[in-house]
Amino acid sequence: MPRQEGKHAEAAACEPAAAAAGQRPRQLVLELPLSPGMGLEDFLVTPANAAAFEVIMRWPPADAPGDAPDARQAQAIPHVAAGQGGQMPLVPQSLPANVQQAHALALIGPPGSGKSHLAEIWRLRHDALKATPEALEVEAVPHLLARGALVLEDMPAGNGGSGAAGSLPPRWETALFHLLNMARQSGARVLMTTTTSPVLWPVALPDLKSRLAALPVVELLAPDDELLRAVLVKLFCDRQLVVPQEVVSYLLTRMERSLAAARQLVAALDEAALREKRRITRPLAARVLESLQGDD
Repeated sequence: MPRQEGKHAEAAACEPAAAAAGQRPRQLVLELPLSPGMGLEDFLVTPANAAAFEVIMRWPPADAPGDAPDARQAQAIPHVAAGQGGQMPLVPQSLPANVQQAHALALIGPPGSGKSHLAEIWRLRHDALKATPEALEVEAVPHLLARGALVLEDMPAGNGGSGAAGSLPPRWETALFHLLNMARQSGARVLMTTTTSPVLWPVALPDLKSRLAALPVVELLAPDDELLRAVLVKLFCDRQLVVPQEVVSYLLTRMERSLAAARQLVAALDEAALREKRRITRPLAARVLESLQGDD
């Protein structure tokens, strides 16, 4: 069975035939939302996310206690070469011992860095349940871990990030403490996404503080130019839009540095091009950028 892996950014390009055919103006603006691709094949690997991608794809190890061997887990993830100046970071061939043995990981990164996409890849690989902090109740812990794998999305970051300020609700703290303990006892795995390290979370319960301080952290960096360019190209291709590279470069130097902003920008450009029955050019891009920035 061929191994699947995330695309390297340079592989994200429109088909030559589409470029040769040109972009035909479409007549109607239809409100047909496009769901962003969240599969493994949609994840673009660059130096900003390669290390996190490698760890998430290897965790937990196929031979970890409590885990049955699984064909998806057994797929070998290639070594990422070390280097400087935009080269991929070095990732060990085997996970560090604290990560191999961990029953919970924190996936951290700024908004729009791809945490949800990477967490969704892990969820699909392990048939995990997905929940938000609002689901944290002591009585719900057995249900949350019933599949043996859980993704907890958007854990509050407190004063150090974009999450809620102040302490977590006491019921969340108690439930999270029980959840981490039960995961260790049962061999379940928990992947939590957030914007800051768990040691900075606004936690009052001392026992939970110590549990969180021991959690391994996997960090996604803010999107670099290589990733943002590849994402813009892919989003245009998904909409069958052929956009000159000089327009992509123009957008890249002026847009907000996040994947969410890239999706919003491409959608707005597509809508404007449809409405005006014209190609996406630099003047159109300038007007759309100005409009979006004026809405902030």
